[in-house]
Amino acid sequence: MSGEAGEIPGLDPAIDRAPLSRARWGRRSPGRPDVGFGSDRGGATYAALDLGTNNCRLLVARATRDGFRVVDAFSRIIRLGEGVTSSGRLSDAAIVRAVEALRVCGAKMRNRGVTRSRLIATEACRAAGNGLEFLDRVRDQVGIELEIVDRETEARLAATGCTPLVDPLARGVILFDIGGGSSELVRLGPCEPTQYGGPPHPAIQGWTSMPIGVVTLAERHGGVTVTRETFETMIAEVAVHVNRFAAEHGGTDGIHMLGTSGTVTTIAGVYLDLPRYERRRVDGCWMSDEQVTGVVERLLAMTYEGRVANPCIGAERADLVLAGCAILEAIRRAFPCPRLRVADRGLREGMLVQMMREDGVWQ
Repeated sequence: MSGEAGEIPGLDPAIDRAPLSRARWGRRSPGRPDVGFGSDRGGATYAALDLGTNNCRLLVARATRDGFRVVDAFSRIIRLGEGVTSSGRLSDAAIVRAVEALRVCGAKMRNRGVTRSRLIATEACRAAGNGLEFLDRVRDQVGIELEIVDRETEARLAATGCTPLVDPLARGVILFDIGGGSSELVRLGPCEPTQYGGPPHPAIQGWTSMPIGVVTLAERHGGVTVTRETFETMIAEVAVHVNRFAAEHGGTDGIHMLGTSGTVTTIAGVYLDLPRYERRRVDGCWMSDEQVTGVVERLLAMTYEGRVANPCIGAERADLVLAGCAILEAIRRAFPCPRLRVADRGLREGMLVQMMREDGVWQ
């Protein structure tokens, strides 16, 4: 999913391949430039990379008065966590796909003169028995130092990245991030204004991470042919985890839902009947509870071939989208809200904001 570069955090420019490089990149302490990167005349250039269970995504950005401007981006579905649920290991084929995507990310960072970066890996590497071996291979073959983050960090980064889309008049928000191998739920209070500028701070009142994502759920229950019975079975499995969180952080008076992930952006694209995915129309759009239900029912009625043919789903998501809908449905049943706001932003934007705050760019 890509668009044009601009002032909106997370806006992906057109993706083009660049020459490969072998410079080493990884997390650096606040304010310390990355050796071997070159400086940009307009100030520090930041990179945030999220290597997830399903996707490899990169943003390169420079700070502005109230946020940041994206200057380059990359996104590719790699299915790194494919088969991890059954085997407990990252497969050779998945590793090859991930390494190739990371080579492209490395080249983009070098070409853009990145001076500060954070490069994270999430659930697939947390769960796989050979996750650390994979990180060593990436370091040796690509020159990228990946950091495996815990689930709390993942939830906090997602919240930080999505706060600009919180309705300032709402009493609170239920934020959800449906990933490939895990899904996070965060209860947010009204956002805290910043003293010097930049995006608002998230007011986290509670969070949980569920060891269920679209890849793991689809592998257990099937994603090509999904009957109503199978769909309800998936919902019930997720509900066990969601309901525990809802028991402590329930109550939806005056709050709205805020969703980030391929599932919710796909639902928005289908709802808008887009002839091709357009981030400008999806990011920040509102959907009513009835509209979300209508799209889910429409997807359930589609054949696998019909989902493949939909320009906002395609072959890469056709066997995963209903698993994502099941996770969303479990969340919606536990937290019935009249409105859902869609975010095509999340972890990468959260990393960028965090690094820029650490560097005092808005002070």
